Amino acid sequence: MKENLNRVKDYTFKNPKLLERALTHSSYSKENYERLEFLGDSILDFIVGDFLYERVEDGEGKLSKLRASFVSEQYLHKIFDELNISKYVKLGKSYKTELTKAVKADIFEAIVASIYLDGGLDEAKKFIVSTLKLGNYKTIKNLDYKSQIQEYYQSLDKKNKITYKLLSQEGSPHKPTFNVGVFLNKEQIGSGTGTSKHEAEQKGAESIIKKIRKAK
Repeated sequence: MKENLNRVKDYTFKNPKLLERALTHSSYSKENYERLEFLGDSILDFIVGDFLYERVEDGEGKLSKLRASFVSEQYLHKIFDELNISKYVKLGKSYKTELTKAVKADIFEAIVASIYLDGGLDEAKKFIVSTLKLGNYKTIKNLDYKSQIQEYYQSLDKKNKITYKLLSQEGSPHKPTFNVGVFLNKEQIGSGTGTSKHEAEQKGAESIIKKIRKAK
């Protein structure tokens, strides 16, 4: 049985069971991180948006891109790794691989929610600002490939529209694989595969961005 944790970075929990739940995958128990993830996602969007609004003078488009970079799966899974808490995550026997990027990002969002419920919004804000390194907003790269391809194709023609469609889903409920098609208007221009729909969409968009860069 895995040991429990009561502290993440600089925050110590008054109710460690909240953190334990944030670190519990659905393959292990019905009492898992999924509801916390839902709440944490909203808190992240709000705190990051509020932080950037107070400091960045640019318009809505730039603010949205910056926020998308900080809350993207590609960024959050790296932040999760920096916390060095993977060994505390409780997984069921049906989960036979290493933690995926999508799961790491989801657990991070759940941790944010657990801190909010345990210590309030101010503590959640301190954790987010520090852990996500929001002060680096001037240098962070745009990791939201979906926004990048939307911006690129609309720069060619404002009527262009990028959409995503689930082409197939394979695997078990605890370990699904999604294949998503990327469409420019009605024409498929790429596809991506991932352990979540969001990851598959980002992978598809990333592959298109790489092709565009090579062609230049």
